[in-house]
Parts: sequence; C-alpha cells; structure tokens
Amino acid sequence: MASTLNPYISFNGDARQAMEFYASVLGGEPDLRTFGEYGMAGTPQENQIMHGQLETPKGYTLMASDTPPGMDYSPGTNITVSLSGDDVDDLRGYFAALSEGGTVTVPLEKQMWGDEFGALTDKFGINWMINITTG
Repeated sequence: MASTLNPYISFNGDARQAMEFYASVLGGEPDLRTFGEYGMAGTPQENQIMHGQLETPKGYTLMASDTPPGMDYSPGTNITVSLSGDDVDDLRGYFAALSEGGTVTVPLEKQMWGDEFGALTDKFGINWMINITTG
C-alpha cells in the first residue's frame, strides 16, 4: 500500500453523528469503532468513537474520533478540510450539503484566480474550503 495523508478530526462526543453526516454528503459507509470495543465497556465513553474512518467512492479518506478522557479538546481554527478539483456538480453539491446547519464564510463563487471558491464552517464546527478548477 502506498502512503497516504488524511485529515483526522477530534470531536467532543459527536464523532458518530459527524461521520454519518460526512458519509451522507461524500458517500461511503463510515467504519466506526467504539471505546467500549477496546476495553472501556461500562464507562461513560463506551459508545463514543475511538476511531472512525470514511472511505468515499471518490477516493477521499476522512478519519475521526471522540476525544478520550484525560486529553485536551480545543476546537478552533487550526484545521480546514479542503476539497478541490474539476467535478463541478459534485463539489457544488458538497458545498451546499456541508453548509446546511453551518455558516458560509466565503460564498462559492468565481474568484480573482479564475476558479470558483467557497469556505464554510459546518454544523460540527469543522472548517471546509471548496475550490472548483474552471480553466
């Protein structure tokens, strides 16, 4: 297998909902493993996600987990997931779906460099950038 680089996002108890949402937008079925499956049965974290992975039909991989006890959870602006390419309809659809319940920070429209670009923060607080190559 070749090496890959994937976004890995930490959540605060809603990783399952987030990964199911991303699967509804990007396609694929999330593979979700709980803390309870790995020795934390009977704890408040039992049903939270220890590791989740989404492989999409387009070849995207997104990983996530809930933040385990004892680790710091500090959401913020330190990560942005970027989707880019020339699949105009797909990328516009992703932008529309990801922005539902979230906040569009840059509307998806033609930019000075010639591409369509938009940015948003989804309903889980994750930042996304969409760039559609148009030329």
